[in-house]
Formats: sequence, structure tokens, C-alpha cells
Amino acid sequence: MVSGNPSVHPYGLDPDSLDRPVFSATIRPHQSLSRRGFRVVMTGVCLVSLVVSVESWRRGFWPIAGFFGLDMLGIYLALKASFRRGSSFEEVMITQIEILLARVSHRGERREWRFNPLWTKIVSVDDEEFGLQRLSLVSRRLEVVVARDAAPEQRAEIADGLSKALAEVKKGR
Repeated sequence: MVSGNPSVHPYGLDPDSLDRPVFSATIRPHQSLSRRGFRVVMTGVCLVSLVVSVESWRRGFWPIAGFFGLDMLGIYLALKASFRRGSSFEEVMITQIEILLARVSHRGERREWRFNPLWTKIVSVDDEEFGLQRLSLVSRRLEVVVARDAAPEQRAEIADGLSKALAEVKKGR
């Protein structure tokens, strides 16, 4: 017959706690332009283009109007592509038994990497002037970049959280 506290495992770790995350983060790319900002930028570009095109047409330089139209189309497509990429994200989760890194593209394609936390280390490339430039998880011969689309300040926060969680897991807490 078993005696004592049934919720405590005889070897110290509760089996139910093995799947509970020690660290979890969702990382989204930095976007400095909001939807309203997009409208303001496109309105400004259209107004400048219209004024310059009309004046050029009046002076006899009619091909300039077509080139300004192409410029507006190029700016619009570039900003739309940037917004689309902004819907991508990365998920990082550390439990007692694994590290899960999942990257979901703007198309909904999901790619996952799983690491053993005891064999994994965090490698970072830091620049004095520009901050944390690269953050990677390395296990054996596999190296995967984490927070590749984040700003250096956000990347540093994630590196700090990952380091603390990984140290906690390696201590066996």
C-alpha cells in the first residue's frame, strides 16, 4: 500500500509538470507602419505624384506621368507585401523535457524544431552599437535562429527569458 502524499512523485518530479511550459513566447515581426499610417503614406504619395504628373504633362513631358504611376504601384505592392509578412510569427516553448520552436509563415506554413533542453545552448551575436543581432538555439550540429524578424531590444528580452528558463530546466526545478 502506498502511503504519504499521492501528488508528489517518489523521485521528486511530478509527471504532470513535465509538459507544463517553463517559458513560452510568441514572437511577431516589428512593424512600424499601422493601417492608418499606410493610408496616410499612400495618400501623400498619390498627391505628390498627381501634382508632379499634371505639371509635367502641361509642360510637354507626358512620359513622366506613366513613370509616377509605376512608382505608386511599386510602393503600394511593397507596403502590402510588408503587411502580409507581418502576419507571420514564431512560438518558443520550453518544458522540462523539450524545447519547441515553431515558425509560421504569412501563408500559414508551419515548421517545427524540437530540442532536448539538456543538450541545447543559446548562442547570441551582440554588437556594441546595434544591440543583439542574432539569437540561435544550438543542439549537436543543428542551429536554428530565433526571433529573426524581431527588433534587437525584443531579441535581447527573449534571450534573457530563454537563458533563465533553460538554466532552470537544467537545474531540474
